[in-house]
Amino acid sequence: MRILVVEDDKDLNRQLNAALTGAGYAVDQAFDGEEGYFLGDTEPYDVVILDLGLPKMDGISILEQWRRASRNMPVIILTARDRWSDKVSGMDAGADDYLAKPFHMEELLARVRAQVRRASGHAKSEIECGPVRLDTKTARVTCDGQQVKLTSHEYRLLAYLMHHGGRVVSRTELVEHLYEQDFDRDSNTIEVFIGRLRKKLPADVIETVRGLGYRMSRGADEA
Repeated sequence: MRILVVEDDKDLNRQLNAALTGAGYAVDQAFDGEEGYFLGDTEPYDVVILDLGLPKMDGISILEQWRRASRNMPVIILTARDRWSDKVSGMDAGADDYLAKPFHMEELLARVRAQVRRASGHAKSEIECGPVRLDTKTARVTCDGQQVKLTSHEYRLLAYLMHHGGRVVSRTELVEHLYEQDFDRDSNTIEVFIGRLRKKLPADVIETVRGLGYRMSRGADEA
C-alpha cells in the first residue's frame, strides 16, 4: 500500500514517514501544498494524509481540486485542535476522515488501516483468502494457523493482493502501489516476489492470469 504525506512540519513529516514505513507502507513525502497537489494529481495512492495549513497552496484548495478532477483516494486531514471550522471545511471539501493535532501515532495508523480496508471493501481487520489470513492491525500473516515470515516487500505485495482479493491485479498496478516515487521500479521484480511468496504459501493461493496479472481468491469473511 502506498501513502502520501503532505505536511510542512519537517519533524512531524519525518515521524509520520517512519511510523508508516515501519507499519509496512510505501511512503512519499511532500513539504508544501504545490508539491503535494502535484503528487496526488499524478500518482496513485491508497491513502493521503493532508495537513491543511500548508505553504504555497492550502489543504482545502488541494482537496477541492483533487475531487473536481475525480481523484477519489481516501484523504485524512490533519487540523489544529481548536479549529473546528477547519474540520467542517475539510469534510465538506471531500475528506474521508480527520485527526486533530497533537495526536497519538497509533490512532493515525488505525485510521489509515480503516481507510485502506474501506476503500477495498473490507469491514474487518482480518482478511482471509483461502487458508491465508492477514491481520491488518499487527501485520501478521498466517497460513492454516501457522505464522508466515515475510520481508517488507513480500508483505506489501501479499497485503495488496489480499485487500483486492477476487480481482485480477496487473503488474503495473502492483508496481505503482508498492514502491515509493523515487524507487527504481522494475515490474520484473514483482515476478520475483510472487515466486518467493509461492514458496512460503500453498502454490495455488496466488493465481497467474496470463497476460493480465495475479489474483487471490476472496475469502468468505466479506459479503
